Amino acid sequence: MSQRTGIVRRVLDLLSAAFTSKKSSSSNEVDPVFSVGRRRVVKQLSILAVGIASLKAQVAEAVYKLIKNVRLWRSPDKTRLVFDVSDAVEHNKFHLSNPSRLVIDVDGARLSGSFNSLQLKGTPIQKIRHGARNQNDLRIVLDLSEKVSSESFLLKPNATYGHRLVVDLFDDEGRKPKPVVKQKPVGYRDIVVAIDAGHGGEDPGAIGYGGGYEKHVTLAIAKELAALLGREKGFRPVLVRTGDYYIDLRRRTQIARDNKADLFISIHADGFKDRRAKGASVFALSRSGATSETARWLAQKENASDQIGGEGGISLGDKDDVLAGVLLDLSMTSTLSSSLEVGNKVLANMGGINQLHKKQVEQAGFVVLKSPDIPSILVETGFITNPEEARKLKSRSHQKAMAKAIFNGTKSWFYKKPPPDTLVAKWKQDGTLKTRPSRYVIKPGDTLSEIADQFDISMNDLKRANRLSSANNIRVGQVLVIPN
Repeated sequence: MSQRTGIVRRVLDLLSAAFTSKKSSSSNEVDPVFSVGRRRVVKQLSILAVGIASLKAQVAEAVYKLIKNVRLWRSPDKTRLVFDVSDAVEHNKFHLSNPSRLVIDVDGARLSGSFNSLQLKGTPIQKIRHGARNQNDLRIVLDLSEKVSSESFLLKPNATYGHRLVVDLFDDEGRKPKPVVKQKPVGYRDIVVAIDAGHGGEDPGAIGYGGGYEKHVTLAIAKELAALLGREKGFRPVLVRTGDYYIDLRRRTQIARDNKADLFISIHADGFKDRRAKGASVFALSRSGATSETARWLAQKENASDQIGGEGGISLGDKDDVLAGVLLDLSMTSTLSSSLEVGNKVLANMGGINQLHKKQVEQAGFVVLKSPDIPSILVETGFITNPEEARKLKSRSHQKAMAKAIFNGTKSWFYKKPPPDTLVAKWKQDGTLKTRPSRYVIKPGDTLSEIADQFDISMNDLKRANRLSSANNIRVGQVLVIPN
């Protein structure tokens, strides 16, 4: 017997007992339903009320598809509304003018939540109204303060949410911030590092042990890293995501390209079903991923000019398919090599503050790493599903330490191989660039070969400077002299 049928039968039984009760033939006692006392009667009525309310909600959900909740996200160029629905829905939308409105009709639906808690400030939405349409459908009207364009689509259930109806409102060109027209740089430029905080907005990423979302951890570390690079002369950070909103994966790499980035760093925090999994990792693009991406870029070559080398680089628009393919392959081979090199530098520094999941840079076909002209790495800062690492990743001190490790690895790689038109390259050429510290304190897990690689010196030079007869004659806490 279903829960719904059980509720109906219980309601009918109690009502029947209440209205058909008679005095007992052998005494003056009334029917037990009314003789058990006021407290039990109140309790029975409460159960009845809950049962009827539950039955009403279940009947409504059986007849109509319910919009249970709505969330709003604001990003630099659009506003996103996400409606949680009880099942997949059919919908239609259209714009009205004078005044500007967006109308959304949802077939066979009812609203069970409320729009009152939405924070509309800073969005083009002035007010949200709703009402029944044709006695069967739900009509939602967005009163707008300005002209917008819109897109809508359905999302299937995932680990966090059920069915969703997504409506994106794209800002009018007049509202978008005007791009800063930069003068062509005279002399030498800063090294540009694009920092991508993974996930965001409707995409929370992994859910941490004890609560918390990956998207908040990645943004915190990204902002710390940006602050460090911003204070370092010769470097300029670009935050791909500055707040809690989602950016399409392809758009993330495009933002890096628009800013002429020399390196793209995507920051994440692993999640896994086994809570024992732990350790930080660094990923670069896999060879198989690069091969398929070359094909994708070739298909779009007519619209993809100056993709290699940025302004003044090699345009693919005027090349035949064979030559364009060769150029992209060469570019991606060089980019992959640089990605692996900087990844190893970052991984070596991360090993000083966190256990490593793997001691070498791993390779996989992540979409955000598939840029043919920008060295790109994806940093998994640890497993947010592991109790110990979740606690650390959610702490400000560990976020700062992780950002510092990524910063140190990035800086050491650029000091070794600076782009030729940068200030760092000039300082290196002039001999005024101090590439290494004078001292280094050995940390748990360090090896002499990793330390030598980190500071770009030979093992023999490092042993000679510290009078070491063997690479095994080092201990935690020992201070090494780093020859410069």
